Amino acid sequence: MATITFQGKPINTVGELPVVGSKAPDFKLTNRKMQDVGLAEFAGKCKVMNIVPSLDTPTCATSTRKFNEKAAHLHNAVVLTISADLPFAQARFCEIEGLKHVIALSSFRSSFAHDYGVQLLDSILAGLTARAIIIIDEFDNVIYTQLVNEIADEPDYQDALAALSSHHD
Repeated sequence: MATITFQGKPINTVGELPVVGSKAPDFKLTNRKMQDVGLAEFAGKCKVMNIVPSLDTPTCATSTRKFNEKAAHLHNAVVLTISADLPFAQARFCEIEGLKHVIALSSFRSSFAHDYGVQLLDSILAGLTARAIIIIDEFDNVIYTQLVNEIADEPDYQDALAALSSHHD
């Protein structure tokens, strides 16, 4: 269990992020076409997981826009924005925002949030995911993790993308 904050108040997660160097747990997430996808769908590519509580919040929307911008320049990598939002809402958000370089995936019918240690256990956000970035290499090994301490704050994009680019060097 990890403790982060939401507007300065402590909030707990169900567990810890996967350990750097470990094999990433497979997952089942739902895309905008209501199809379930897992690690196999992104085989041979690095996966930048931008995990957010909900695209309907300003910080989550901002991080998704920023990753969309940066993803256009990534080599052999995909950006997966993951939230508990329903695929319909995710598709609408990406369409309205003109986001073409991120893949929105919903955890609404999966154990992803629990398996990756990001499910929030208490507060009004219980059941949603913490804000985190997890980078998985082309061999499905975890190469970077970042749990954002204050859920209302943006992640450290520079640190995450530096880890990805150093992996490609």
